[in-house]
Amino acid sequence: MVFARAKKKRVEAPLPPPQPADPLVFGPGVSAMMLDMLPVPAAIIELQEDGFVFDAVNRPFRLAGLGTIASESPLIRLLGPRLKKFVESNEMQCEIGWQFGDEVDARHFRVIMAKRADRRTAPRCMVTLIDHTSELRTEYSLRREMATDSLTGLPNRAGFSDALEHAITPENARDFAVLVVNLDRFSRVNACMGGLAGDELLITVARRVKGALRSRDTLARMGGDEFGVLLTLDEGPGDALHVAKRIQAALANPFRLSDFEIRVDCSIGIALGADNDGDPEDLVRNAQFAVKRAKKSGRTEIYQTHTFDIAREQFGIETELRRAIENGQMTLCYQPICDLASGRITSFEALARWTTEDGVRLSPNDFIPVAEESGLIIPLGRWAMEEAAQTIAAWDRTAGGDCGVKVAVNLSAIQLQRDHIPAMVKNALDRHGVDGRRLTLELTESAIVTDPDRIAQTMNALKDLGATLAMDDFGTGYSNLAYLQKLPIDLLKIDRSFVSGMLADRDKVAIVRAILSLAQALGMQTTAEGIETNELAQTLAALGCTYGQGFLYSRALERDDAYQLLTERNA
Repeated sequence: MVFARAKKKRVEAPLPPPQPADPLVFGPGVSAMMLDMLPVPAAIIELQEDGFVFDAVNRPFRLAGLGTIASESPLIRLLGPRLKKFVESNEMQCEIGWQFGDEVDARHFRVIMAKRADRRTAPRCMVTLIDHTSELRTEYSLRREMATDSLTGLPNRAGFSDALEHAITPENARDFAVLVVNLDRFSRVNACMGGLAGDELLITVARRVKGALRSRDTLARMGGDEFGVLLTLDEGPGDALHVAKRIQAALANPFRLSDFEIRVDCSIGIALGADNDGDPEDLVRNAQFAVKRAKKSGRTEIYQTHTFDIAREQFGIETELRRAIENGQMTLCYQPICDLASGRITSFEALARWTTEDGVRLSPNDFIPVAEESGLIIPLGRWAMEEAAQTIAAWDRTAGGDCGVKVAVNLSAIQLQRDHIPAMVKNALDRHGVDGRRLTLELTESAIVTDPDRIAQTMNALKDLGATLAMDDFGTGYSNLAYLQKLPIDLLKIDRSFVSGMLADRDKVAIVRAILSLAQALGMQTTAEGIETNELAQTLAALGCTYGQGFLYSRALERDDAYQLLTERNA
C-alpha cells in the first residue's frame, strides 16, 4: 500500500495595494519625481504650475545622494534653472557636465536630459546622471604622474608648462618672471661618483632651492641638471634678481656625498613676462637663452631682446654659410707676406671671403665665430686646404715650375680637436701634386693650450709632411714658453695689436723687442702683422723681424690678382 504525503499548499500574503507617492516639493515652484530600478541614477521630472515635481526616486539615485529629502536635493537646487530652460525649449536632448560636492570629494556626472516629441502630455523630461568620477580621478592621477618628476617630486617640464599656462595671461604677464637654474659641472659628479650620487645631489639641490623660494612660487625640474622657477613679482624685476641671489646663497654651502664635500655652482637666467609678447612658453626659452650667457659671463643674466636678435642673425648666418660651403660659393683670397730686408713676397696668407646670396660681403669676424660654434669650421677648413693646394699648383703651372712662394692656411682649435689634420693635409697635397714644403700652417696659442700632448703629435706629423708651422697672434693668449721649447714651431707671428702704433708707444716697442729676442734665441723666424707704413717696416727690420704683412704691401687679393702682384713685385 502506497501512501503519498500531501504537499502543503504555500499561502502567500497578498501585496498591499499601491499607494500613490506624495509629490516631493523643493521650495517654491520646484518639485520632482524619480523612477526606480534604472541602471543609472535617473528621474522623470514634470513641470507644473508651481514648479517641478517627481513622483518616485530610484535606489541608485538615492545612493548617489541626489534625492532623499525634497528640499535638500542638489539636483533641483543646483540644476533647477537649467532643467526649466530645457523643458520650456524646443530641444529634444541636451547633455552637460556637472561637478557635485567639494573639490576634494567632488563627484563628476554626465547629465543627459531628454524628452518626447508628444506635446499633448505635461511638459516633462527624463534626467539621466552617469557617474564618471572614478574615470576622471584616474585620468587626473595619470596626468599628475605624467607632470611630476619621479626623482624630486617636483613638476617636470610638462607640469611646469601647465603652471605657466594657468598662471600667465596677456593682462598679468608683467607680474611674473621665469628663472632657469643650471648646475655647473654636474656631469663630473655622475662620472666620478655614479648615478646614485648624482640623484642624491639633485634631490638635495631641489630641497635647498625650494627653501629659498616663497610659498607661491613654483619650482620644477626641467630635466637633467636644470630647474625652472615661476616667480611672482611684487616689486618688479628686482624681485627676480633677489631670488636668484638667495638661490645661489642656498647652494653655496658644500654638499656631503659619501666621504666627499661637493661644491655646486649654478648659472641663472631670467626672463621677464613684461618683455614677452608671445606665448608664456617663450619665457622658458628666453630664460634658457639667458643661462647660456650667464655661463659665459659668470653672473646672473636677464634676457634682452637684442641679444636674441643677434642669436637669430647668427643662426641665419649659420644656415646660409652651410649652403655656401656645400655649393662652393666661398672664395679664398691671398694677402702677401714680404721679406722686410728685400721687400720680396715670400708667401701669401689664405683668407676666406664670403659674399651672401643677397650680395652682402661679410667679414671673417662675422662668420668665422659662427662656423666655429656650429662645427662648420671643419668643412670650411677642409675646403680652404683644398683650395690653397689647388692655387699653389695653378701658380706653378703658370710659372712653368716652382713660383717661389708658400701659402699659409689657418687651423682653428676646433679643427685640431675634431678633425684628423695630417691625413686631410696630405690628401689635399697629393691630389694636386704639391710639396708639403710649400705650405705654412698657422695655429693659435689657444689651440695649443687645449690639448698640448695631442697637438704635439699632430704638429710632428705635419712636420713630417714638410710643412712650416707658425704660431699666430703670439702674445695675445695664454703664452706658455714651455710650448715654444717643446713644440716644433718654426715661426712666430706678432699680433697687429702690438705692431700698430708701435712707434708712438714705448711699451709696445719693448714687447716687440722681447718677442723678437725670444724667437731669435729659439731659432725661430718672425712675421709682424699690421704694417701700414715704410717707417714701421724699417724699424721692425732693424729690430730683427724677418717678415712683414699688412696694407703697406697689399690687401687680400683674388687668386689671379695675387699672382700678378707676385710677378710684378718679385720681377
